[in-house]
Amino acid sequence: METKVLFEFGEFRFDPVEHLLLRAGKPIPLTPKAFDILLVLIQSHGRLLSKEELMGRIWPNSFVEEANLTVNISALRKALGNRPDGGEYIETVPKRGYRFVVEVTELLEESDRKSPIRIVSRSEEQPPRSEEVGLRVTPAPRPNATSLLRTRIAWLAATALLILAAGLVIFFLRERARRPVPPRRLAILPFQNLRQDPDSDFLGYSLADAVITKLGYVQSLRVRPSYAIAKYRDKGIDIPKAAADLNVDTLLTGAFIRDGQDLRITCQLVDAPSQSILWNGAFDLKYDKLLTVHEQVAQQIVKGLELRLSPSEAEQLKPDRPMDALGYEYYLRGVDLYSRNDFATAAKMLDKSAELDPNHALTWAYLGRSHNASASFEFGGREDYRKAQAAFEKALALQPKQLEASVYTANWLTDTGRVEDAVPLLRKALQTNPSHAEVHWELGYAYRFAGMLNESVAECEKARELDPGVKLNSSALNAYLYLGEYDRFLASLPKTDESAFIVFYRGFAEYHKKNFDDAARDFDRAYQLDPSLLQVQVGEALRYAIGNQSANGLDILRAAEQKIRERGVGDSEAIYKVAQAYAVLGDRAAALRVLRLSVDTGFFAYPYFASDPLLASLRGDPEFATLMAAAQQRHERFKKMFF
Repeated sequence: METKVLFEFGEFRFDPVEHLLLRAGKPIPLTPKAFDILLVLIQSHGRLLSKEELMGRIWPNSFVEEANLTVNISALRKALGNRPDGGEYIETVPKRGYRFVVEVTELLEESDRKSPIRIVSRSEEQPPRSEEVGLRVTPAPRPNATSLLRTRIAWLAATALLILAAGLVIFFLRERARRPVPPRRLAILPFQNLRQDPDSDFLGYSLADAVITKLGYVQSLRVRPSYAIAKYRDKGIDIPKAAADLNVDTLLTGAFIRDGQDLRITCQLVDAPSQSILWNGAFDLKYDKLLTVHEQVAQQIVKGLELRLSPSEAEQLKPDRPMDALGYEYYLRGVDLYSRNDFATAAKMLDKSAELDPNHALTWAYLGRSHNASASFEFGGREDYRKAQAAFEKALALQPKQLEASVYTANWLTDTGRVEDAVPLLRKALQTNPSHAEVHWELGYAYRFAGMLNESVAECEKARELDPGVKLNSSALNAYLYLGEYDRFLASLPKTDESAFIVFYRGFAEYHKKNFDDAARDFDRAYQLDPSLLQVQVGEALRYAIGNQSANGLDILRAAEQKIRERGVGDSEAIYKVAQAYAVLGDRAAALRVLRLSVDTGFFAYPYFASDPLLASLRGDPEFATLMAAAQQRHERFKKMFF
């Protein structure tokens, strides 16, 4: 038979075991710390508890600020509301502490009873009831030897039961401590500019990005990446909707206002399910002290969520080295421009930042990323690839363990035909950051280039499990497409008609399914959105193929191929799609020529080549067999090297 203690006060019932607070039978949401505070206050029987005592009992062996207690008390008062007489349940004694000021009834609930036993428990400072005053006390009869023996046996039995119960409690506490605590899922939204000042708008996104980057090394957090929160730029925030869209339980929102050299930033950390504030704060600083903001906010998030950091995590959260103030502003502007896909202007800003302060590793990492994006997406070609390489080498020389530099460098290595060098870099990053979604995604990307299609799916699905929004609008889970699982591929794409990249891939999958009308519509829409994108040009050529206008399609492909060769564009997977389109449009010589370029520059997904329906017209050609042998050889060598 199990017995547990419940508490009743007013219209509330409080169940510590089930972790429930009910009002008239309906549950009232409380954060874990607010629940713990309420339990301590109730069990104090009306005794005044100092702030120090409360904080010591709620946050043992932890350093937290008094504001954490104040915020939780406020949330608790809001949840309880006022008593029927208009008073509060929790009394504040200025400069001393808090007291629970209502009568509490303890209920002993046994599993085989239909109703609990009621035991009235009053405040220690309340006077006794009038009917209890003046009671006559009659001396108890002297116990005999038999009753003494029975009492001693009962006492020994009770002691044994207490020892057993204590042992069980310790056992269950240890077992609970061993269980992994689910990590907090956190989104840091762009800060809102409170003044109509377009020249300062860049701070909203780039400051959020700086905080995200700082917290990326904390394993007990799943921080949504910067590209996932960009769509909330300059928008009013609906907390429950944003939390649901981003699949998080915690949000950081903020605002800023700049007045010349004065900057004020306010932010709050919100528990999304209860919409209670875990921490809020304001920073007033001079504009040239921008570098300190993301560090202070990151530290407050760690405190507000009561995270325990490993020594290596604590080391990563230490303040960054001082940086030239204007150089930091150029860095933030570059980050903001990259998020808007203005890669060329972003590179100019980051170049200026590196010129003013050449020792900031993240500047070099973002500069390399901007040049790599220009090379791949905007036909920047070999010159941008060369600049990307120099920037990545500088970033890693300054900070060898920097996660961003490792991820961006690996992406560049894969794009430029050095996937065998990308994989060790990513696997090393996973040793210290095993739950970093983007690292898993980039590893899946590298595996795809080498033809390890099932392994690619596994890594990309792991990434999406850790963060459902990872690379959602900038990359696709192509391994499903290459495995012939077209419906799963379509299901993995976001439902948007505003991304040329995604709309092209939707059309590409429909083309494989022979839904040619849907494919043509998507290819046309993608071309309207961004005709400069290489994949989109392939889609436009295929649209002409659907309409039996092969000559127009071939003109597009030849112009694209000329740019690829002149500028040294190295995205070998995108080049492969040009070969596919040539094969579909009937130019076998051009298809084989571009297919060779794709294999030579690092796309050797042999299992896909062997079954690709778009290459059917090439299969009887001896040169095709030679290319397949070369791809198979490198694929097998890669498999032996890494699996």
